[in-house]
Amino acid sequence: MSTTAGDDDSALRAQADQLKQQGNDAYKQRNFDHARELYQKAWDTYPKDITYLNNLAAVYFEEGNYDKAIETCEKAVDEGREYRADFKLLAKAFGRIGSSYVRKNDFENGIKYLQKSLTEHRTPDILAKLKDAERAAAEQARLAYIDPAKADAAREEGNAAFRTGDFASAVGHYAESIKRNPDDARGYTNRAAAYTKLMALPEALKDADKAIEIDPAFVKGYIRKSHVLFAMKEFDKALAAIEEAAEKDTANAHQKEISQQFVKVQQSMVSSRAGETDEQTYARAMRDPEVQAIMSDPVFQSILQQAQQDPKSLQQHMMSNEGIRKKVEVLVRAGIIKTGPR
Repeated sequence: MSTTAGDDDSALRAQADQLKQQGNDAYKQRNFDHARELYQKAWDTYPKDITYLNNLAAVYFEEGNYDKAIETCEKAVDEGREYRADFKLLAKAFGRIGSSYVRKNDFENGIKYLQKSLTEHRTPDILAKLKDAERAAAEQARLAYIDPAKADAAREEGNAAFRTGDFASAVGHYAESIKRNPDDARGYTNRAAAYTKLMALPEALKDADKAIEIDPAFVKGYIRKSHVLFAMKEFDKALAAIEEAAEKDTANAHQKEISQQFVKVQQSMVSSRAGETDEQTYARAMRDPEVQAIMSDPVFQSILQQAQQDPKSLQQHMMSNEGIRKKVEVLVRAGIIKTGPR
């Protein structure tokens, strides 16, 4: 009697597997209507193997019917628990539920079910999908947090704290302003100012650079960068930044501030180099990675050698090549190339 029952079970499974194979062929041809029908028949024929339900859910997923895919996979999990299905099949069902929720932009549930999939069976594919979902969720939350009006309010709170000398609180308010409106360069320059007061100079420089990256025409970004570099005693770079601020300030809206900073930087530069020999100047300048890169450039070295024989050639190179001009300006500020009477 049991042998007959076993034979019947095997026959039904073989019949269901045949239907599944036909469904796979239809699926590959993207004939989803026929594939769906065949997978459903396979499950109806042998409702003990959740592979058929997983395949049926795959059809719904490809059709964009994510709710039906979730419903089918949930049934696969319930039935699979009852029949003690292979944990890999359960993982696949959980993974497809998670992927369906992600497609619905429900990242909270998507992450939850992808994690469940990994607890059943860890695969690189699901792990990659989980990481993608976590990144997408973080970006969704970031975008949802953006509010320019609240950013302005937070920045004003930062300004108030800054004026009272509470620079740590100012940093916090400016950080909130940046989160609320990350495309507003003012939040970064304000936080750079507060960081400078706290002598957190690397952080201040990073913020000044970010402000310039966001808005290359933002004059305040270059002015703030010059102040930070001045505080770091990087006078060459501070001078370059304030010169760039002057170039960007076409409306002369910041002329007074730029002029004052320019004079301050130049005076400090002269004072710091007073009595320096040529050898000491060279040694100091070569501690700067930018200067090192310029001086190790064989093309630029040949230009300098040519200039020793024909000083006018350097001016010609600067006029015809913007890159050469900028490199020469770096070396002039560093004191390696001397200008004016000796």
